[in-house]
Amino acid sequence: MMTAVETGFAESESSESSEPSESFETSETSESFESSESFESDPTEAPLELVTPQVRRERRRPRGLAFALRALGPIVILAGWWTASATGVLTKDLLASPPDVVRQGVDLWRSGQLSEALTVSLGRAGTGLFFGVVVGLLLGVTAGFSRIGDDLLDSAVQTLRALPFLSLVPLFMVWFGIGEAARIILIAVATTFPMYVSTSGAVRNADRKLLEAARTFGLGKLATVRRIVLPGALPALLSGLRLSTTLSVIALIAAEEINSTAGLGYLMAQAQNFSRTDILTVCILIYGLLGLAADILIRALERVLMPWRAAVGGTR
Repeated sequence: MMTAVETGFAESESSESSEPSESFETSETSESFESSESFESDPTEAPLELVTPQVRRERRRPRGLAFALRALGPIVILAGWWTASATGVLTKDLLASPPDVVRQGVDLWRSGQLSEALTVSLGRAGTGLFFGVVVGLLLGVTAGFSRIGDDLLDSAVQTLRALPFLSLVPLFMVWFGIGEAARIILIAVATTFPMYVSTSGAVRNADRKLLEAARTFGLGKLATVRRIVLPGALPALLSGLRLSTTLSVIALIAAEEINSTAGLGYLMAQAQNFSRTDILTVCILIYGLLGLAADILIRALERVLMPWRAAVGGTR
């Protein structure tokens, strides 16, 4: 049993130990009260007003206005050409007038010469473009998707791309003769490089996360290219196709200079021999219209394959 002295000593110790805890609790309470008071807003201050966000809506431009602006440039050129011919600044020896060009074009079409030449030229350009796009697409995917393919192909293709394709005309005539093969191969070579550059660059920039997910799910290389790489590279592929299509028309002009006996180039050669500027102008305008029609066709293909682009650019 504890004595009275021990009991009193224990009570004094417990009272002394309880005093610091009570003071600590009191200090905590006072600090929390002060902090809560500091966070309270002053009732005399005016409340903050919320700013309503304003969405800026761009006005949709009418299609008629866009068409008129696109047609303004050609109309100005045609008006200047017509005025220069009517005032005598441009003589028939230099350049035929617009009415003479239209009249000669109608005569060539009625005689069947223009339609036959146009069919032959379109066949050459289309065949060369097909082979060039296919080869450029295959080489671009191989070089962009594989390091070994990049090491083996890119330096060689870039070297060949630096060569002007017009300088290959004499060499192709020696290798393939003066038949259709030389013309089609020249167009194919000219259209391969834009497709290769666009495809290889787009494949290299494919989303690495998607490629990693494809490997995780066990997709093979061909399935990855078909389902992930090519759909992601579609904008660049169509841009390369536009460039290749334009180059096919340019290469067609050079190809039909190789002892051609049919096509628009043959009509131009015959007109040059007789200084017929009206026929020359008809052929040149047809070449330009072919390039414009090809570009419009690729743009329509973009709207079909990439409808989100049309939605984003709807205000244009």
